[in-house]
Amino acid sequence: MLGIKYPIFQGGMAWIADHSLAAAVSNAGGLGIIAAGNAPADWLADQIAKTKAATKEPFGVNIMLLSPYVDSIVDVVCREKVPVVTTGAGNPGKYMKQFKEAGIRVVPVVPSVALARRLEQNGADAVIAEGCESGGHIGELTTMALVPQVVEAVSVPVIAAGGIGDGRGVAAAFCLGAEGVQVGTRFLVAKECTVHPNYKQRILQAKDTDTVATGRSTGHPVRVIKNKLTREFQKLEAECAPAEVLEALGAGKLALAAKDGDIDNGSVMAGQIAGLVRQEQTCHEIVASLFSEAAQLLRKMADNLPAMPAMPGAVSGITPEE
Repeated sequence: MLGIKYPIFQGGMAWIADHSLAAAVSNAGGLGIIAAGNAPADWLADQIAKTKAATKEPFGVNIMLLSPYVDSIVDVVCREKVPVVTTGAGNPGKYMKQFKEAGIRVVPVVPSVALARRLEQNGADAVIAEGCESGGHIGELTTMALVPQVVEAVSVPVIAAGGIGDGRGVAAAFCLGAEGVQVGTRFLVAKECTVHPNYKQRILQAKDTDTVATGRSTGHPVRVIKNKLTREFQKLEAECAPAEVLEALGAGKLALAAKDGDIDNGSVMAGQIAGLVRQEQTCHEIVASLFSEAAQLLRKMADNLPAMPAMPGAVSGITPEE
């Protein structure tokens, strides 16, 4: 559908996923994605131009539908005929006709079966079923529970996201019925990723229990690495602080970590898989290792599965139900 070699999307990480990372992932055979976040349209237009100059492969733009610039962002991606758009924080139905007229494939991120069904009806070409293991804004269901239920509920391709950082995660996603994966945290430490070195180092040092979801009381939980900021969040939430106080505390904190390198007071968004991310590699090395590991595992699994007994009635072609 997308003309990519490997069925892998790079996560649309605001303040992190720029032209450098997107082009490198696309050149490695995946789908690199520029994260528009809350950036203005002229910034995105510049990023798209730089990406086109760095790769001839397909790439995408992630649009946060709550952005104050969303209308102009949509205009830019349609004018530039970006091959793929992924969306988050809302329903892209309002813009679907505009996307389709520009020949853009639309792949929304969904945290539930209900939203996946609705977006398929609205014309989504595929959906990204994202479990709560992911970094950044999350839903309630785990990837293990969400993906197979979404696969059963829709007829469009399903991309699994959340907790996928090595070949085992890729293989598991395919076993759950997904036709592709989206990976974010592993690409945070790609050599082509321009996030602050302090941020990268914190990911590389992370342990399995180092992330926490803050902001549950606001209805918009976010998974981040534990630090001084998360402790303040938890303290305020325990005191039942109003949503506007919590939102004010979080304002600008992702940029503080990603651009300024303040990993104590900034929001270091990362998935639960961070504890398995142990080395900085190029995007080509990351993509190649993910799929070579997955292929070896799936072959090994097929070889080791015991022979299954014939189903009752199989010889005569009659199913048990019949």
